[in-house]
Amino acid sequence: MSEVKKLTAPQIEAMKVSGTKITVVTAYDYTFARIFDAAGVDCLLVGDSLGMVIQGRSNTLGVTMDHMVYHTHCVARGAKRAHVVCDLPFMSYQTSISDALRASGQALKQGHAEAVKMEGGEELAEHVRAVVAVGIPVMGHVGLMPQRVQQMGGYKIQGRGREQSRKVLNDAKAIADAGAYALVLEGIPMELAQKITKEVNIPTIGIGSGPHCDGQVLVNYDLLGMFPDLSPKFVKKYASLHQDIDAATRKFIEEVRSGTFPDEAHSYHD
Repeated sequence: MSEVKKLTAPQIEAMKVSGTKITVVTAYDYTFARIFDAAGVDCLLVGDSLGMVIQGRSNTLGVTMDHMVYHTHCVARGAKRAHVVCDLPFMSYQTSISDALRASGQALKQGHAEAVKMEGGEELAEHVRAVVAVGIPVMGHVGLMPQRVQQMGGYKIQGRGREQSRKVLNDAKAIADAGAYALVLEGIPMELAQKITKEVNIPTIGIGSGPHCDGQVLVNYDLLGMFPDLSPKFVKKYASLHQDIDAATRKFIEEVRSGTFPDEAHSYHD
């Protein structure tokens, strides 16, 4: 049996040239990482979205570097082929270049990530450049930036109108020029995402930004239909696990109370 080879940052970057669409799914634990990896997902993003889907917060701002390291380490154990990226959480990297270097190093040394992701545009370019210079691959993130939800006044589409569009484009170019190997485009008009994808030489990974990006990312619980009451326009649910889990749990409760579980087939004998 041939050994499974890890996808690397340069290989992800090269997929833009080859025209191969890049698939990215968030993961926060070993079990889901193993399933997505075996299915053939290219990249597992350990997103700070864990603050919402794992911790039950209203936003990502309370997530710490310790949280990210713990969950990234769990995901890395389940990823044999997929490229593993660790989101750097709010205020772990924005404060200074030295903090960005420290947090990025921690993600790789303790979390066993293979790259880090940072939110920000022109103002963050020097941070990205410094982290890349020491040998750590950086995935950028522009457009709707969840770590700036307070400043943006909520999760609102960015890049509408000439002024905003120009800003997002300039941000994207600055991060690409700083040495990032890929760039998440979140919550921007599809026409702007198409323009950015054509004008930067690194892959764009879209989420809520239309079909013209070089790849797409979804939060795993959205993809699997785990939150029936939450359905943003950009999310396509490929399963309805909330219903399946609910039904299975109700069946378990029913069988335990009726005494039909465990039966002889699920019990040990002398």
